[in-house]
Amino acid sequence: MALKRRKTKSIRIGDAYIGADCPIAVQSMTNTPTSDVDATVGQILALEQAGCDIVRVSVPDAESALAIKSIKQRIHIPLVADVHFDYRLAIAAINNGADKLRINPGNIGGADKVRAVVNAAKERSVPIRIGVNSGSLSKDILAKYDGRTPEALVESAMENVRLLEDMGFYDIVISIKSSNVVDTIEAYRLMSQHVDYPLHVGVTEAGTVWSGTIKSCIGIGALLAEGIGDTIRVSLTGDPVEEVHVGIAILKALGLRKEGVELISCPTCARCNIDLISIANEVEKRTQHIKKPIKVAVMGCAVNGPGEASEADVGIAGGRGEGLLFKNGKIIKKVPQDKLVDELMTAIEELL
Repeated sequence: MALKRRKTKSIRIGDAYIGADCPIAVQSMTNTPTSDVDATVGQILALEQAGCDIVRVSVPDAESALAIKSIKQRIHIPLVADVHFDYRLAIAAINNGADKLRINPGNIGGADKVRAVVNAAKERSVPIRIGVNSGSLSKDILAKYDGRTPEALVESAMENVRLLEDMGFYDIVISIKSSNVVDTIEAYRLMSQHVDYPLHVGVTEAGTVWSGTIKSCIGIGALLAEGIGDTIRVSLTGDPVEEVHVGIAILKALGLRKEGVELISCPTCARCNIDLISIANEVEKRTQHIKKPIKVAVMGCAVNGPGEASEADVGIAGGRGEGLLFKNGKIIKKVPQDKLVDELMTAIEELL
């Protein structure tokens, strides 16, 4: 059964659209100095190869804002400029070709400076993402709610939404992240009741690839399962490419992204007579580039083979010294154990 998504406004970001009935976009952020154009472009191209839909770069100085023009000429996905404190950098990022701006209007420096940014965004049809997190709440809101609560996050975001709306600006995307998974889920639930703007969903500062993946899968997955979320970002302390892999995996697990290989593999037990862990990892690695939606099974024995994995388009099941190659639950042939992966890859390529 397909998940029913919350209806939101459609927003254009460069050549892409988010919200409404558009596919949920996977976003990541570079960790290279943005002013280092070659390094930043190289990382973005790697993110594109991994399946990233939108990329964000930090703009801490004028050199970084200027670099956006050169970066844009060499990449193929929309670019978001992340700016804090200095409204002039936000305007420079827009003028140098940023497709979207991420700011917290509360720290840009007052209504006049926010208006200057809004006017520049209007002129070039650049949407603005209002980014609020648990570390950016004002003293007044912290005092009112006695801390960094979901309600506090939502009120802070709504203050900024109203500020932009009062200036006649409506190309808005909202994120309200916390490093606390439960608070993040509740904050987005509340926000989804207040606005129809697209929501960018994620658990901020989630942690390392291991712990951050777990927190992100719970937080992002829970919200997407409720139909909340138009773009997602898995925030990990590590290679940004890992963020994209995890984000895509979340979408595929919920049936929200169909492209690419879905790998089915059993957890192994005493019946297993092959090195299933190594084989599964090798198959996953060798199929990452495939875009066509294919279900592939790597099973440890005949018990978990064609029967339990009958929904797979193609798969292998291990045995003593040999294994089985099967398609759609039907055994095709026996294969020597050392040829299992190669035979499986050949069968996969026949489906492309």
